Amino acid sequence: MSLIYEEYYKEIKDNKGQIVKIETDFGENFNFAYDVVDRFAKESPDKTALIHKSADNEEKRFTFKDLKIYSDKEANVLKKLGIEKKDSVLLLLKRRVEFWICILALHKLGAVAIPTSHMVSAKDISERIKVSKAKAIICVNSEHICKKVEEATKGIDIKPIVVGEKYQGMLSYEELFNQADENFTRVLTNVKDDMLYYFTSGTNGDPKAVIHDYSYPLAHIYTAKNWHGMKDGDLHLTVADSGWAKSAWGKLYGQWFLGASIMVYDYEQFYATDMLKLLEEEKINTFCAPPTIYKYLLLEDIKKYDLSNLRQVTTAGEAMPKEISLKFEEITGLKIREGFGQTETALQICTPVGEEGKEGSIGKINPLYNIKLVDEEGQEVLDNEEGEIVIIPQKESDKLGIFKGYLGDDTEYKSVWENGIYHTKDRAKKDEEGYFYFLGRNDDVIKSSGYRIGPSEVEDILMTHPAVFECAITAYPSKSRGFIVKASVVLNEGYKGDNALKNTLQDFTKERIALYKYPRKIEFLDALPHTNNGKINRSKIRMKDYENFQKKLLTN
Repeated sequence: MSLIYEEYYKEIKDNKGQIVKIETDFGENFNFAYDVVDRFAKESPDKTALIHKSADNEEKRFTFKDLKIYSDKEANVLKKLGIEKKDSVLLLLKRRVEFWICILALHKLGAVAIPTSHMVSAKDISERIKVSKAKAIICVNSEHICKKVEEATKGIDIKPIVVGEKYQGMLSYEELFNQADENFTRVLTNVKDDMLYYFTSGTNGDPKAVIHDYSYPLAHIYTAKNWHGMKDGDLHLTVADSGWAKSAWGKLYGQWFLGASIMVYDYEQFYATDMLKLLEEEKINTFCAPPTIYKYLLLEDIKKYDLSNLRQVTTAGEAMPKEISLKFEEITGLKIREGFGQTETALQICTPVGEEGKEGSIGKINPLYNIKLVDEEGQEVLDNEEGEIVIIPQKESDKLGIFKGYLGDDTEYKSVWENGIYHTKDRAKKDEEGYFYFLGRNDDVIKSSGYRIGPSEVEDILMTHPAVFECAITAYPSKSRGFIVKASVVLNEGYKGDNALKNTLQDFTKERIALYKYPRKIEFLDALPHTNNGKINRSKIRMKDYENFQKKLLTN
């Protein structure tokens, strides 16, 4: 029996079994909620779609039939409140199961979902409402979220809906849901309609609203099948808040296309031991998490846990330190395969399932895309030379999974598309076998005394020292060199951040890397700044250092 995804997706392979091309076929009215989730509900109603587990071990299981009924009810709720096709709604729901119900309901309405991190401020929420012209906001009553929403929506014509304990001035999700009809008539949507607005984390500049249309879910079939390595009936866990684009990669579209189940762990605070217990008890088959999560897992005695059901492990978000990957593989026998993409796109590059990959590499090109590395003049660079990652679509269908615009900012959109080429503003090198090595954002690359230095190479070296738990390499202003290499370092327990350790780390780096790359300045911190989606915020470090540098110039 063929699986649903096979009707939309076909892999063309060469005589060595390597995928050289991917063909997709879908109608102009394709809608993931109706054509995938509701179809599973009809053909395999009792198939488990989602398992939701709270930190206090309360577990709920949802079949595809459940999700159809619940999303139909919620679609009726929103329709009654006046939410129509092309209207937008903010979702601040953390990892509550209502996120999945609401986003499917919005898809069914032909409306636009705006997944939003609970860590945003009231000002951030207000800005998102202003840019998106959102008609409603659905939030969970947790961690002062309602207070921030209340502040952000004061004097604005918007419908606030609260999940969980009631909050004054907000509609109760539960009351509305319980009164709603279970039957919802399909709304005709077009694949070119706006489906998602994802506000970028803003590592550089102000956050921008990335627009994805209704064809976007199809780009994640490759993600789930060939990167996560999933099969029909698998249970997959991606560690990501529902406000991150990574949720779309690992907690929604590709997994359900393949007929797999999604594991949702709804925790308030991360504890590595709880995560390891979850992997063991729920018999997770495939797992994806940012590098930081793997770092914390390795601080525990992993051998105590039965991870025999775990078959594939992956990571994305930022470069995986080599020693973390090697240590995890040594203990578990599982190789962490990296992936690379952006909020603006689906997965661009990865080490696919079945391939060993290469140490330090983020992998090879996703066959959906024509990806090249180019210099500042737009010319393709030679193997092992540094260049910017760009996507060059040959035809319109090659843009599957690539955003259709920045909401209300055509100028910015045009600036990243030059002559039909999408510029990621990320830099990498590629070897003769087609493996990519990530170097950093354009703004992260350090220019010092005529040299160009990628932060990840230096970070990888420092991370191998036993004193270093986490580090970030950035450019620090210099009167004579333009910039010097600076290391912001978080230490492991038992180490003292003094001058002796600074000298030790500098000598350690000099012995393993070109002299011009070693960190001339080292700062010890209790924690590094991170963006809402968990990436190290190098931009914030650079801004603070620039301000301090300017103050010193004024006082000298």
